[in-house]
Amino acid sequence: QVQLLESGGGSVPAGGSLRLSCEISANIGGVITAVGWYRQAPGKQRDLVAGIATDGNVKYSDSVKGRFTISRDGLYNTQTVWLQMNNLKIDDTATYYCKAERGFTNYWGQGTPVNVSS
Repeated sequence: QVQLLESGGGSVPAGGSLRLSCEISANIGGVITAVGWYRQAPGKQRDLVAGIATDGNVKYSDSVKGRFTISRDGLYNTQTVWLQMNNLKIDDTATYYCKAERGFTNYWGQGTPVNVSS
């Protein structure tokens, strides 16, 4: 069993910043490997925002490069993943989801909403 608990979403004006957190905990049964943040706006598909691969490589979507930073702390089955979001734009408005991979299974958090206003 893997549990993810996100926090940090909210409403900010354009140009503002938010920091999302995702606390990941898992029982014995395999280690958490890759982690990532995704987002889904109303009526749209869920897309990758930023991710950290098993080998530590970091990937960002083109729309957030230079503005968002993903980081993680912890090892194996207890980790925290952050997403620092700066210079937020109205198009960043969405529900943000944390994802953790263990083996061939993806686990998702419940999502935290981010609303950027003009």
